[in-house]
Formats: sequence, C-alpha cells, structure tokens
Amino acid sequence: MAAQKQGEFVGSLDCGTTSVRFIVFNKNADIIAENQLEFPQYYPHPGWHEHDADEIMDHANRCIATAIQDMVSAGWAHDSVKVIGVTNQRETTVAWSRKTGKPLCRAIVWADSRTKHVVAHYEQQLENTGIQVEPGQLVKGKEGTEFLRKITGLPLSTYFSAIKLRWMIDNHPNVAAAHENDDLLFGTVESWVAYNLLGGVDTGIHISEVTNASRTLLLNVSTLQWETSLLEFFGLRESILPRLVSSSEVYGNVASGPLKGVPIGGLVGDQQGALVGNKCLGQGEAKCTYGTGAFLLFCTGDQIVKSTHGLLSTRNKVAYQAGPNAKPVYALEGSIAVAGSAVKWLRDTMCLIDSAAYVNELASKVPDSGGLYFVTAFSGLLAPYWDPGAAGLLIGISQYTNPSHIARATLEANAYQTRAIIESMKLDSGHDLKHLKVDGGMTNGDLAMSVLADLGGFTVVRPEMRESTALGSALLAGAAIKLHGWDLTKPETLAEVNTKGTREFVPQLASEEQLKRWEGWQRAVERAKGWEEGHAD
Repeated sequence: MAAQKQGEFVGSLDCGTTSVRFIVFNKNADIIAENQLEFPQYYPHPGWHEHDADEIMDHANRCIATAIQDMVSAGWAHDSVKVIGVTNQRETTVAWSRKTGKPLCRAIVWADSRTKHVVAHYEQQLENTGIQVEPGQLVKGKEGTEFLRKITGLPLSTYFSAIKLRWMIDNHPNVAAAHENDDLLFGTVESWVAYNLLGGVDTGIHISEVTNASRTLLLNVSTLQWETSLLEFFGLRESILPRLVSSSEVYGNVASGPLKGVPIGGLVGDQQGALVGNKCLGQGEAKCTYGTGAFLLFCTGDQIVKSTHGLLSTRNKVAYQAGPNAKPVYALEGSIAVAGSAVKWLRDTMCLIDSAAYVNELASKVPDSGGLYFVTAFSGLLAPYWDPGAAGLLIGISQYTNPSHIARATLEANAYQTRAIIESMKLDSGHDLKHLKVDGGMTNGDLAMSVLADLGGFTVVRPEMRESTALGSALLAGAAIKLHGWDLTKPETLAEVNTKGTREFVPQLASEEQLKRWEGWQRAVERAKGWEEGHAD
C-alpha cells in the first residue's frame, strides 16, 4: 500500500440557508475534497421560515465525515487538515438551553417575515417612549431612530436577530421560562455551530463573531461591544449573550469526530466571508453573492460611511481585523431577500423548469422579457427600499407572455435590484463602481451574468472557482495559525489564491434602452410597495 501524502490544507464548513457543505482547500484554493447536503426547510405559515438547529448540526457532521473520507481515499493523510473555518447564513436566530445544550424551538430564518408586528411595536416605542442613551436620559422620535442607526448601523426590520428572539420569547413559553431563569443561550448560526463543534454542554463555549453579532441589532458597531441600552430596549437579559470574538483567531479545538483536535480558527458571516474569498480587501472594491438571496458588500476602509440612501453601514471585520487586536474595516451593504429562491420557486412551486440551471436556457429563447417585470418581494423588499409590506408582483402580462418571458424576468429582477443597491452606494460613498465581482449558485449561468451586466451597466467579473464564501472562512482560519504565510492585512500574501480562469461580462445594451427598462422596473416596484402593512399588537 502506497504511503499517504501529507498535505497542509484548510477546511471550511459552510452552513447556508438550504444546505451545508464542507470543503478542503489547498494553498492555491484548489478543492481537494468536498461534500454538500441539503437540510429540511419548514414553512408552517405564510411568511414563516424555520430550521431545526439539530438537523443543521447533523448534516454538518455528516458532510465533514464524508469529505474527510474522500480526502483520505484520494491518498492524503488523515491529519492533512490543519485548521478549519466556519461560515454561515446570518441573522438566523437560535435559542437553546444552557443546561441541556438543546434547542428550545426551531430557528427563525433570516428571510422570515412573521415579526412585522414586533417591528411596528418597537417603531411605536421609539416614537412615543424612546430609547435610553444614558442613565435617566431618553431620546425618542427621529432622534431615537437616529440613535439606533448610529449605534447598530441598522434599521428596525424583520431581518435582524433581536426582533426574531423577542418573538420567540413572547410566543414560546419554554423560551420565555429559560430567559427568566437564565437558562437561555442566544446566538446566530456560527454561535450554535461553534458551541457544538467545541464540545457543546460539556465545555459550554458560547461565542459570537462580530460580523454576525453586527446583524443582531444588539452590537455597538463602534465599540464592538454588546450595547446595554439595546438590551433594555428589547427587554433582553445580558446572560443570554455569547462572548464576542474576532473573525480570525483560534477559539478552541474540535471535540469529537474525524476532525478531533483540529483548531477552529475562523468564524465569519457568509457575505463577509465572500468578500474575503473574492479578495476585495481594498476601499472601493465590491462583491455580490447570488445564493438564496443576494448580498452586495462595498469596502469603505476604516471609516463608517453613513448611508442616507437605504443601505446598511455594516461591520466588515473580516477584511482587515486579522485577530482580536487588529483594526476593523467597514463596508456598505445592500441585501436582496429573494434571488436564487425565485428560481427555486419557478422549479418547485410553479413547475416551469425541471432544474435551476434550466432557467437560463428557457430565458434564452426570447431576446427580452416582453415588457414583463417580476418584483420578487416574497417577504417584502430589503435594500434600498426597506418595505416589509411589499408583495410579489408580476406586471406587464399580456397574451404575448410565455414561460420564457417569466424566466427572463426572474433573471432581470436580480439585475434591477442589484442596480438599485449600486446606485445608492454611488451616492453614499462618492465612488463609482467599474466592476462587480460575483459568486454564488446563480452566477453559473452565462445568460444571468450577461443580463446583470446589461441592465446594471457595469462589468461583471466571475472567477472560475466560485466557492468564495467557504474560501473566505478558510483564509481567515489559515491566517489565524499563519498557514502558508497568509495575512489579511497584507493582501500580497494571498496573491496565489484562486487565480485561475476569470471571465468578464461587459454591458452590451444601449444606454437609452437600459434607462427605459430601469424606469419600468422602478414603476413596478412602486406598485408592489405597501400591499401588507405591519401593525403593532
């Protein structure tokens, strides 16, 4: 039997919205082994979306085991993986018991919109009662809203974790009891996954990485500390909170399984992970990930740029904070709730396509959408519109309309929403965008990328290896133990990472036609807004 080869690899556990995957990378970002599994989705009521947190961990453990076995079968030594990183869907909220280590209810997914009345309640509280800025001092109305945005970089929205957690406490008696009795542990998905990988209830390592924590409405993005006034505002106990950590440091070692003893060196929210994986580490560089939703991040360096055009000023700690004492980097972010999930809707609900990939072939049968617009507001609209009451809308239907037009309008919806975010970024940052780096499942379609370039009016840059989210967490993990000399504060140390086969899509549509279609999209959005208004109980 031939001797096994010894590698120096980095593993990445990518816990997405619909699947988990484990990928083993070498120093050039070539994939040595990988495994992916979809896990169940739960939609108990309209607008609700839930996950079973135990099922996420079960699928994660199976992915790891299969990928490591495949690596060994390919002739590599079992201990070739030197460190792993974890990246995850953000905002999705998990509540579990400190005593048992078990979930107290299903996790509420980031796109879930059941909490519209909770948002309306806290909007009224900001307006009428206010929020405490210092002991004994309240600000309310516009000043209260501005204080919340200044502290968190976020608006009140169904999107963010504190709102979801408040709903859990108010609607699940066992969660309320755990909260009252200091038995409740709260976290986003990376917190839950790290807790389990590092030993669960036996070790009790309850941590949260700051790019994820910055999406909770509980973090002060200037101090990188939990904000007491926000805990008081939402009625939450400090004991539920995880300890804050950076995106690149050794948090501990995997407690069991095929990776037992391997350090975990990187934790990062999926979109910030994709920013690092695309090596967008400089001011003015941007990427967009097209997965279940779409997420565009634009680096603004070491300055928080206040958005007055509907974007989030979000902590991009992963770009330059290579450890607990490193200086953070910030970004503007725009999020689209429905991207790839619209294609899944065409496949699974409307039965217009047999596979997600076929949407490009079906759309290619027509030169344009025939005047059809698809506002994919299945759970409201996010940036830059921020309208939780918006509803999905197909408008411009005529007897001429056929399934190909609907497929093309679905691809165009992503392009229009991306353009809306970029137009806001231009205004906020004062910088133009000459090209956009992309990754995610939807970018596999050449037509989808051509439509994006044409309707967006910018060059789209697509790398050959597009697992950028997973690569980002791998780079962070590798940097934590100085593997391969990687150092995120020195981009030149990443020069050999993922350099193969990049393709550019350049706009071909005449500017007059581009503007005409853009104006049509804006009219369609106005008609979709405000269909279902939120009300406080």
